[in-house]
Amino acid sequence: MTASGTFGYGVEFADFVNLEEIGGIIVKGTTLHAREGNDYPRMVETASGMLNCVGLQNKGVDYFCEHIYPEIKDIKTNMIVNVSGSSLEDYAACAARVNELEHIPAIELNISCPNVKQGGMAFGVTTEGAAAVVRAVREVYDKTLIVKLSPNVTSISDIALAVEDAGADAVSLINTLMGMVIDIEKRKPVLSIATGGMSGPAVKPVAVRCVWQVAKAVNIPVVGLGGIMNANDAIEFFLAGASAIEIGTANFIDPAVTVKVAQGIDDWLDRHGCKSVGEIVGQLNA
Repeated sequence: MTASGTFGYGVEFADFVNLEEIGGIIVKGTTLHAREGNDYPRMVETASGMLNCVGLQNKGVDYFCEHIYPEIKDIKTNMIVNVSGSSLEDYAACAARVNELEHIPAIELNISCPNVKQGGMAFGVTTEGAAAVVRAVREVYDKTLIVKLSPNVTSISDIALAVEDAGADAVSLINTLMGMVIDIEKRKPVLSIATGGMSGPAVKPVAVRCVWQVAKAVNIPVVGLGGIMNANDAIEFFLAGASAIEIGTANFIDPAVTVKVAQGIDDWLDRHGCKSVGEIVGQLNA
């Protein structure tokens, strides 16, 4: 699949890759109301990845339903909406709206958002906060619910168990790591809000470790993402326990990387006498 925020709504990449060869497209973060996002600059390249503080810029779920959904509903792949919010009520209302869309089979819940009613602490950094969001959404959403977990926590396995108990059908991990880049001449942060989410090759070892820990803890499927640039990277996630993967930052480098990785996975499976990815999920000798 493609990771939210790195592949637009899919249609932007139609000239570069056959969208129907991708297992799923997770569209950019969608909120109940329109958001302008953060001031520029809000992206910066690093030695082995990038940082962003885009701030969930989007035109809101009503605009998505009325204008974007008609353009993507007939694409023959799994079109998944990434849902974000700043309160339990916002999450639930946005999810309920998406629940009405026949050709959207799942949502991915971004719980790394700040809870405005709790002093700005991200929902996903405590078991209580994470579970509360999932319960609120589960009450109004009856399709597949994937919860995207933040690595910026003490124990990601505990968070995963909490959202599983609250009704999640699957978890995806990891969301970006918090990072910072400084302009040493100006003695100022490069990003407009100082810090941002780091993605790209540098985060892959952290992501693989998180997937390995979570896959051992929960009984629901795990989707792995974070720094996947090629098929070998993807195989690591499968061995660690992921049953599906998302590709994010690599899309900015090569718009067709998803299909190339899928082909590379098939080649690896053939060379190792495996009939499907399922044969290697969690088969790490450790």
